[in-house]
Amino acid sequence: MNVSIAESWKTRLQPEFDKPYFNELAEFLRVEYSTQRIYPPGRLMFNAFNACSFDDTRVVILGQDPYHGEGQANGLAFSVTDGITKPPSLINIFKEIQDDLGKPIPKSGNLERWAHQGVMLLNATLTVRAGQAGSHQGKGWETFTDAVIRLISDQKEHIVFMLWGAYAQKKGAVIDGNKHLILKAKHPSPMAANYGGWFGTKHFSQANEYLEKQGLTPIDW
Repeated sequence: MNVSIAESWKTRLQPEFDKPYFNELAEFLRVEYSTQRIYPPGRLMFNAFNACSFDDTRVVILGQDPYHGEGQANGLAFSVTDGITKPPSLINIFKEIQDDLGKPIPKSGNLERWAHQGVMLLNATLTVRAGQAGSHQGKGWETFTDAVIRLISDQKEHIVFMLWGAYAQKKGAVIDGNKHLILKAKHPSPMAANYGGWFGTKHFSQANEYLEKQGLTPIDW
């Protein structure tokens, strides 16, 4: 399993990698990848970190699990590989961007172009068994990604955190709201979004307005 993580993150997260819980997680993953079908592919496990450096991070969007369907997950929260049908949550995200900013819905659901602009697309759990949602929860990933969120909150300023749904909002409790913008909404999944609280939240225009006020380049959503 060929796994690498960008140096800007590795140096800051090395204390986590050295902890017993992460060693146990790594051993669990070695067994899982050798005996099960796991998404995303091992080389994309840390894609969120490799596509968006620590220094470039301006926005953080929190997801929960990677997609567990064939070829979907590419290591970025809410994102799918080029050529894969867009999942319902991602369609609702694009619909809100269209309503908020007047941008057409793109053909591809690959969000790497966001990541390359400084949008950290972080899932709470970075891996999952094929067809088994939540199968890698409670193995140590949540502890690791809590540390990532705390690191960003503590060591950076003027970050936009987008927390969609109760799970993300609970996970975001460690964020310092005095020096960052925290935007909360219902989850964009149809079950939540169709009952109100997602559409019309205008998180994307709010994020750009905040970034511009801080003298930072807005995101081309």
